[in-house]
Amino acid sequence: MSGLEVGSEAPDFTLLEAPGKNVTLSEEIQKGPVVLVFYPADFTSVCQEELCRFRDVLADYNNMGANVLGISVDGIFSHKAFKEANNIDFPLLSDWEKKVIKDYNIVHEDFVGMTEVAKRSVFVIDTDRTVVYVWVSEDPGKLPPFDEVKMAVTKLA
Repeated sequence: MSGLEVGSEAPDFTLLEAPGKNVTLSEEIQKGPVVLVFYPADFTSVCQEELCRFRDVLADYNNMGANVLGISVDGIFSHKAFKEANNIDFPLLSDWEKKVIKDYNIVHEDFVGMTEVAKRSVFVIDTDRTVVYVWVSEDPGKLPPFDEVKMAVTKLA
């Protein structure tokens, strides 16, 4: 289970999206609520399905003023190839140093032999950095409840 609960303050972070391009949570939430989508690895079938489903409803989130950010421990070059292969048009951030997954207490100790990757999880963060929705799965093969995530964002709109 995540150490972060609804009502707690989301830890701030700055992560690399591309060479020379950082994304900082406290700056992103000034634009509106943020949906943080943590996933274990680029180019895995469940992660691909999950991120493509968020891609397909991105306009709905944007219309409610929310932004979606994907986060995994993969590097920026893997993210770039994964985004291009799947036409993903929201940022995929690299938690290469595994600090953010530790701050959010969602470390999957062993994922098919890879140590310390993100548990599949979704956090909805309001503009004051309050966590308003949390979903964390111990099972990397389980997809998030997309309707619940969208409902959490709808309540903020």
